[in-house]
Amino acid sequence: MAVRDKLYFASDFHLGVPNYETSRKREDLLVRWLDFVGNDAAEIFLMGDVFDFWFEYKTVVPKGYVRFLGKLAELSDAGVKLYFFKGNHDMWMFEYLKTELGAAIISNELEIKRNGKKFFLHHGDGLGPGDQFYKLLKWFFRSKVCQWLFARLHPNLGVTIASKWSRKSRIINEKEEESKPGQQEWLVTFCKEVLKTRYYDYMVFGHRHLPLDIQLNPKSRYINLGEWVYHKTYAVFTGEKLELKYFEKEDSESSQISNTSF
Repeated sequence: MAVRDKLYFASDFHLGVPNYETSRKREDLLVRWLDFVGNDAAEIFLMGDVFDFWFEYKTVVPKGYVRFLGKLAELSDAGVKLYFFKGNHDMWMFEYLKTELGAAIISNELEIKRNGKKFFLHHGDGLGPGDQFYKLLKWFFRSKVCQWLFARLHPNLGVTIASKWSRKSRIINEKEEESKPGQQEWLVTFCKEVLKTRYYDYMVFGHRHLPLDIQLNPKSRYINLGEWVYHKTYAVFTGEKLELKYFEKEDSESSQISNTSF
């Protein structure tokens, strides 16, 4: 029997877009990934935008995703600890996943220490310099007033409106970006500011949609988990090191992503 001693991190599945058929194929892929990691996972960190839209009414949640949620329930029942981070697309997670899966719901950052290594974990939205409009929008969407107002809408109307808004996300229209790591990384700027007063071995984020492994200084690394519409990347902590990998990579590239100094 395999020993459960590894930590797995993944982000930005965006289940639900661009249509049912494509999302279902991605869901099947994620179930295969969960089967793959479930043999030795002690903890699984799903770091935001798991769903392209999510809102929990008091008695109603978005339909679908039963295979994915069922597999998570199976892992939870087997003793795997699950974490769901609120992303910018699924920030309206409340008690349902906690009740059904025993998952910890993380609203902002989470700091953990495992096997002597310190981690700073966050979805990544609203951090770093600039984008004040989004930061204001995020504050409003997360407010009790906004959530109360949205809950007054009938689910048929509310989910339809929100799903159309959500589908404006760049993830369903973007092609793989060809920017050089460091040139546009506001999260790198954020990490370097944090590291002036605190120490972390690994600072791990989603949101950016690019798998990145950047050496911030001789002891600290910035990891971006990428996404699962194009890249299908995740990270694994073996107890000694954190590695960023592809799942079921179809071309001849290495399954492991090289480290970049910055």
